[in-house]
Amino acid sequence: MQLPPPFSILADAIEAARQGAPALGLELHTAEVHTPDELENAFSNLRIAPVDAVLVGGGSMLFGSRRRIAQFALVNRLPVMWVNREGVEAGGLLSYGPNLRDLWRQSAIYVDKLLRGAVAANLPIEQPTKFELVVNLTTAKALGLDVPSKLLALADEVIE
Repeated sequence: MQLPPPFSILADAIEAARQGAPALGLELHTAEVHTPDELENAFSNLRIAPVDAVLVGGGSMLFGSRRRIAQFALVNRLPVMWVNREGVEAGGLLSYGPNLRDLWRQSAIYVDKLLRGAVAANLPIEQPTKFELVVNLTTAKALGLDVPSKLLALADEVIE
């Protein structure tokens, strides 16, 4: 079984969001960022659009730039949702996605199996099983946002 390349998966996700947005009364704007130097321009363009919120996808460059993204978001008064908790710990508003620490633990189990002689092609493809909702109330306050108590009750963690 051959998996599609990551960019194909991302393009498919963006297209699905673009098609579904009107049903929710939303307009989708995208900003491609390939290097950290492009972040400031991307946020400037989003501010001009204008947008009400930003969803930051996954990827090592974005993960590594999470503090910088959080700073741009605060300066531009944009709430940012992440796909991982680390973005919220850096100052993003909230995240909902797989627990990266759990994924890394699962990766270590796979590495152990491979080092013990397992054939990679015989190992099953696994999906994340542990998802978490994290909310940063400090960021919400800085943006002048009230987070509904129902959302806080559902959160796995609330950063204050």
